[in-house]
Amino acid sequence: MSDPLVLRAVTRIYRSDAGELPVLQGADLTIRAGEIVALVAPSGAGKSTLLHVAGLLDRPDGGSVLIEGRDAGNLPDLDRTAIRRDTIGFVYQFHHLLPEFTALENVVLPQMIAGAPRKAAEDRARSLLTTFGLASRLNHLPGKLSGGEQQRVAIARALANGPKLLLADEPTGNLDVATAEGVFAELLAIVRDHGLAALIATHNPDLAARMDRTVTLRNGRLV
Repeated sequence: MSDPLVLRAVTRIYRSDAGELPVLQGADLTIRAGEIVALVAPSGAGKSTLLHVAGLLDRPDGGSVLIEGRDAGNLPDLDRTAIRRDTIGFVYQFHHLLPEFTALENVVLPQMIAGAPRKAAEDRARSLLTTFGLASRLNHLPGKLSGGEQQRVAIARALANGPKLLLADEPTGNLDVATAEGVFAELLAIVRDHGLAALIATHNPDLAARMDRTVTLRNGRLV
């Protein structure tokens, strides 16, 4: 079985009228199934760029992005979209929930887009949200949920299609310390229970220490 994520000599350069800004300069990384890796680096070092390239939201200028053994970095857009939908889950610092839909509907929608029947999608959404302690909040709109509840829904949505790889960019960065601790503990538990590969960017050394290993970006490379 191929590893969920392998980066080989990945480069990414931003170009503007002011010139070229190299952000990734030969980044290498392998994340195996069941492994949770912390990505720790100063602001501006390229963490979000790395996550976007790894998640096929951005194309590398060089190198390879392998998702379950398939070189996906420069596939056509439709193929990249299908891999993101079926294989990769994303969690961001801000929840990005659809405000006009309930918590349950926000987790149902990505499953139906992927072709799941509505009943099966609702059952899975209800199960995931219950796992995150939201059984009594299923029919609440995001605006009626607390920050921690909103982020729990966002994590459930990221897991809705059964991804093999989870990418998270400061998933508890907008939460207070106590809420962040609870949400992060739940995230780690469900990732481990499902045997996912996960790359989680964080500024919090205490959270990073609870993961399997830590990598950092230095001069565009992962060390």
